This record gives sequence, structure tokens and C-alpha cells, in this order.
Amino acid sequence: MLQSCHKRGRTGLPPRTRFVGGRFPGGSFAGRLLFLCLFLAGLFPAALLPFPLAAAEATYADSLGMEFVLIPAGSFMMGSEARDNEKPRRRVSIGKAFYLGKYAVTQAQWTALMEENPSWFRGADLPVEQVFWDQAQEFINRLNRREGHTRYRLPTEAEWEYAARAGRDDADPVAADADALGRVAWYDRNSGNSTHPVGQKEPNAWGLYDMLGNVNEWVQDRFAADYYAHGPAQDPPGPESGALRVRRGGSWSDEAANCRVAARAFDAPTESLCGPPGCRLGDLGFRVLLMPE
Repeated sequence: MLQSCHKRGRTGLPPRTRFVGGRFPGGSFAGRLLFLCLFLAGLFPAALLPFPLAAAEATYADSLGMEFVLIPAGSFMMGSEARDNEKPRRRVSIGKAFYLGKYAVTQAQWTALMEENPSWFRGADLPVEQVFWDQAQEFINRLNRREGHTRYRLPTEAEWEYAARAGRDDADPVAADADALGRVAWYDRNSGNSTHPVGQKEPNAWGLYDMLGNVNEWVQDRFAADYYAHGPAQDPPGPESGALRVRRGGSWSDEAANCRVAARAFDAPTESLCGPPGCRLGDLGFRVLLMPE
């Protein structure tokens, strides 16, 4: 079953975590050298290497105050057997490490660049919502100009799911457990029919917050229901054509069945394709990816 249904939404920053200053941190030189020596000596399994880096030192903050977590390169089992557009389950490789926003973009960050706020629910530390895909692209373009490079973008669908899984290959490790989902996500059973400040729930194993709830998140890809059957296994970029764009992650208005790491859905990327006036969605935002130099 294709998922394109939403509830129409109405419309102070989380505790800061320590980050390493500088242009593109990856932990101290001594720490990286120690991990490398242990890895080469066979004393530190490669499968465990990403966890201390992501959890301890490999974070970054830009001039807008957006915080990012280093996601290591690797492979994972993408998709599930739950719905036709999530099949077939297959192994996908992510060839390069990347930084992903620790939180969805907040209204304070959005208004700092865009000088307006489309959100129905209002609050500086609430995720921005009622944002179309093309508006997210404009925000990213302005952010790139502000930072003096072109390394910000939306994550691909594969990058998003890889980061959400945080090293786990279970079909859907959280949504099957209502208690576990409630610890990491705002969804229809606990949200009170509204968004909440980012970062209030528990993060996943790689330090990312609100990946399965609060707001759905735009990704870069166009949508095709059968893409998994023929897309490449190495860094899949999504279909080359298609009018709709993919959203991921579930939201405050979604039931648990839609708040899964493998759940896929889609929406019109621009207001002109959305339909009648007032079709903006109060449960749809985004988070930003930053590529290393």
C-alpha cells in the first residue's frame, strides 16, 4: 500500500552537546591514530569502530548553530517485507561517510535564513513544518552560500534509512515495540496532536534525534514504488524521473505502523503540484546532510 495520507497540520533550543571546533572535526588526532592502530592490529573490530566516534567526538556545528553527527560509510539491509513499495529487502552500501543533522531543522534556524515561518505550530525550537521540498532546497542553497561551499543537501533515501537504522539490520527494530517507539518518537499515541521541541526523546545509537516521529522528513529522491527492485546497490540516488518526492520517518500525526525505519511515503514537492490552496502539511519538515571536504 502506497502511503501518501497526512493529517493537515495547524500552524528554546535543546540542550547543547559538546562538539569539536574547527573546519571538519573527526575526533582528536591521537584518538584517530589509536583506533587505526587497534583496527590494523585486529584488536578493534571494524563493526564497532563507528560507535565511539559518533557517540563521543565526531560532531560538528556550523555558524547557524546546526549540529551534525558523523555517519560512517558501510552497508545495511534496506527495506522490509511489510509493504510492496518497501520490497525487496536488499543490501545497500553507502560509500562515503557523511554528517547528518542531529535534529530536524528548527523554526529558529529556518527563520534566520528565510525571514518567514510557514509553520502551523509555533516555537523557536519546534521543527519547521508546512515546508515543501522546493522550499527545503532554497533553505539549503542559502545555507551553502552562508557557509561558503556547496556541501549541504538533503540526504538520499538510502542515506536516511542507513542513519536511522544506526547499525541494525532488523526489519523494523523499534516500531514493533510500542514502549521502545514511545521513548524515541512523538507519534499519534503520545504527541497530543502537535509537534514538540526537537531532541526531547532518546536518540538512536548514532546520536540522531526524532528520526521516527515529530515530523516527516523530505529526502532528495523522487518516488517510484518499484525502485528497490532495480535501483543500484551502491549509493542509490533514486529514480531519474517522477513528479513526487519521498518523505521518511513518521510524525506526530502518524500511527506506529508508519513510524518505521523502512516506511516510505511521498508528497508533491511544490505548492503548484500539491492541489487546492491550504494543502501544506503540518507534519512535514526536513533535516540536512553535510558532506566532508
